[in-house]
Amino acid sequence: MIPEALTPGPSPASGRAEEIAIRAERLTKRFGAVTAVDDLSLTVAKGEIFGLVGPDGAGKTTTMRLLTSIMDPDAGEAWVAGRHVVRQSEAVKERIGYMSQRFGLYPDLTVMENIHFYADIYSEPRKGRQEKIERLLAFSNLTPFKRRLAGNLSGGMKQKLGLACALVHTPEVLFLDEPTNGVDPVSRRDFWRILYQLLRQQVTIFVSTAYLDEAERAGRVGLIHHGKLLACGTPDEVKRLMRGTILEVRASNPRRATSLLRERLGADSVGLFGDRVHVVSRGPDDVARRIESILGEHGLSVSGIRRVEPTLEDVFVSVLGGDRVARHSMP
Repeated sequence: MIPEALTPGPSPASGRAEEIAIRAERLTKRFGAVTAVDDLSLTVAKGEIFGLVGPDGAGKTTTMRLLTSIMDPDAGEAWVAGRHVVRQSEAVKERIGYMSQRFGLYPDLTVMENIHFYADIYSEPRKGRQEKIERLLAFSNLTPFKRRLAGNLSGGMKQKLGLACALVHTPEVLFLDEPTNGVDPVSRRDFWRILYQLLRQQVTIFVSTAYLDEAERAGRVGLIHHGKLLACGTPDEVKRLMRGTILEVRASNPRRATSLLRERLGADSVGLFGDRVHVVSRGPDDVARRIESILGEHGLSVSGIRRVEPTLEDVFVSVLGGDRVARHSMP
């Protein structure tokens, strides 16, 4: 049961329309027999980072396409920057930046040429454009590479270039669809550093991700699965949805230990997190003794069992009522 304060729906900012950048009410989108977005409602305040979190196929990209006026919903309504996404779709597109999973960079154009191309698409005035582009290059640490072909950039640098192109017309709301997917950890950190700088300019950022550790950097997060928004709140608020206590088990052969505990232990969930096993239980003391007994019977040594604070990944598994998503869907 999701606590009322965290049920999907309006944020605390919803009382004043001028403070809301994004508002969705019961959005639904179907593709044949598949409901990609199912009765989704949420609000995002101006000047915040909102993270939409879920595994592949959860409905993140479809939600973003509905909010950016790329496709129309089958039911429900949404407003972005005060404009209706269907009735005022062109006005919405003028006020947003959108970086899709496969952002359309042109590999045979240089960094500078790509940015100019997008400036032309957005009808950015020539007067003052060069100064703005130079600021974007410095902002994204691309100045030394402005004459390099986009096709010769690293994955992380391509993402930064995509972000610069999405920002060239100074959007009020920035939509980023899994912007760091496949990017190395250092580039992911640099990318988020840039996003935090944007917050100081009161840009609202709506970002989707399958990386639950990354989602913890957002001001608020929404957990989505099979098109349904399961919970919405700050990372700390969402973590309080955890059903039970997490025991972190350090054992020899953690993969084998995980398999054994799943078979033998009547815990709420058992999952492998790196080289540690996480066991969720509502009776942690008794379960800890059973863990040592079960693993000892099969010749596995236990070097430590301790209670730990939940991560968003732990919460996601708990809210879904099992560990199948963690095993098969999450990175």
